[in-house]
Amino acid sequence: MSVRNELRPKRFKAPPGLRRVVAASMAGTVVEWYEFFLYGTAATLVFSKVFFPKGGNDLDTILAAFVTYAVGFAARPIGGIVFGQLGDRYGRKKLLQFSLLLVGAATFLMGCLPTFAQIGYWAPALLVTLRFFQGFAVGGEWGGAVLLVAEHSPNQSRGFWASWPQAGVPGGNMLATVVLLVLTWTLSDAAFLSWGWRVAFWLSAVVVLIGYYIRTKVTDAPIFVEAQQRALQSKAASLGVVEVLKRYPRGVFTAMGLRLAENTMYYLVVTFSITYLKVQVHANTVAILRWLLVAHAVHFVVIPLAGHLSDRFGRRPIYFIGTLGAAAWGFFAFPMMNSGHNAIVMSAIVIGLIVHGCMYAPQPAAMAEMFPTRMRYSGVSLGYQVTSIVAGSLAPIIAVRLLQTYKSSVPIACYLAATAAVTAVAVLAARETKGVDLATIDLADAQRLAVAAEPVRNAPAE
Repeated sequence: MSVRNELRPKRFKAPPGLRRVVAASMAGTVVEWYEFFLYGTAATLVFSKVFFPKGGNDLDTILAAFVTYAVGFAARPIGGIVFGQLGDRYGRKKLLQFSLLLVGAATFLMGCLPTFAQIGYWAPALLVTLRFFQGFAVGGEWGGAVLLVAEHSPNQSRGFWASWPQAGVPGGNMLATVVLLVLTWTLSDAAFLSWGWRVAFWLSAVVVLIGYYIRTKVTDAPIFVEAQQRALQSKAASLGVVEVLKRYPRGVFTAMGLRLAENTMYYLVVTFSITYLKVQVHANTVAILRWLLVAHAVHFVVIPLAGHLSDRFGRRPIYFIGTLGAAAWGFFAFPMMNSGHNAIVMSAIVIGLIVHGCMYAPQPAAMAEMFPTRMRYSGVSLGYQVTSIVAGSLAPIIAVRLLQTYKSSVPIACYLAATAAVTAVAVLAARETKGVDLATIDLADAQRLAVAAEPVRNAPAE
C-alpha cells in the first residue's frame, strides 16, 4: 500500500505549466463540442421541423437535417489540412484561438437564422453555409488542442494528459444537454420550437469568450519552438499534407483506420440513438436528454482513466478492447433501448460511451507519436479528420436509411461491426509507442531527411 501511494503522485505529477495547458485545450474543446453537439441534437429535435419542408414521415425530415449535419464533417478535413499546415509553421496557440472564434461566430449566427416558413429554401441554404464554417473550424481545433498537451507532456504519462482534451468532448456535450434540459423543462413545446432553441445557440458566445481568454495564457511547447527554429534556419518549406503523405503514409492511413469504428460508433450512440428513441421507442425528449446527460458524465470520467491505462499497458491493448466492444454493442444495445425501461435504456447508452472511451482516450498520444514535430499537426489532422467524411458524417444517415428499409436494428449493428473489423486491422498494424520520447522521433526524422538528401549532394555537377 505504501509503495502504491508513493508512486501515485509521481505518475500523475504535472510539469510546471502543464495543468494550465490542459485547461486551455479543454476550454476550447468544451466550447466547440458544446456547439457541435448542440447542432446534432437540434437536427433531430428542432431543425427537421423549422428549417425544412414537411416530408412524408418524421424520418424524411430528420434525414434531410442529417444531410446538413454531414456538411460539417465534409468541411472538417479541409479545416484540418489548412490549420495543420499553418499550425506546423506558425504555432498551435494562434490557430487554436482563431478556430475558437470562428466556430463561435458560426454557432451564434445559427441562432439568428429565419425559418423555412419565413424565407423558404434560403433557410436550409444558410444553415448549410454556417454548418460548413463550423465544421471547418472544428477540423482545425482537434489537432492543435491535443498536440498542445501532448508536446508538453512527460513521456511516461502522455496518454493520460493528452486524453484530457478528449474529455472536453463529453464536457461540451454535458453543457449542451444541461442547457437543452433547462429550456425544455421551462418552456412549452411550442415556445421551444419558436424561439427557445435559439437561446442555446446564443449562449455559446459566453463560453467562447471564456475559452478564448484562457487560451491567451499558454505558450507553444519547447519541442515545437525548437523545431520551428530549425525550420527557419534551414529555410525548409513545409508542404503540409503533401509531405506528410510522402514521408509518413503508414502513420496517416493507420490513423484513418483507428478512427473509423470510433467515429462511427460515437455518432450512432449520441446522435442516431436520439432519433431511434424518438421514432422507434417513442421516448420523450426530456427522458432522452437525462439519459444522455448521465452517459456523458460517465464518458468524462472514463476517458482520462483509459488514457492512464494506455500509459500502463500500451495504446494498442486498450484500443483493441474498445474495438471489440464496438463490434458487439449494436447487437445488444438496440434491444435494450427497445425495452423502454429507463435504467436499461440508459445503460445501453452508457455502455456505448464506455466502449467508445477505450478507443478515444489513447488517440491523441498514439497519433502524436506517429509523426515528427515539424509535420505533426498536419499528420494527426489529416488522419483524424478525413475519416470523419465516411464515418461520423454518414453514420446517422446510413443508420436512418437502414432503419427505414429493414425496420430493424440488426443491419445497423452489422454496419457498426463492419467498421470495427477495419479498425481492428489498423490496431494490429499500428506500432506500440507508449513512453516514446518525441525528441527521438524528431531525431529519426532528421536522419531520414539527411539520408534522402545525400544523393543530391553527391550528384556530379553538369
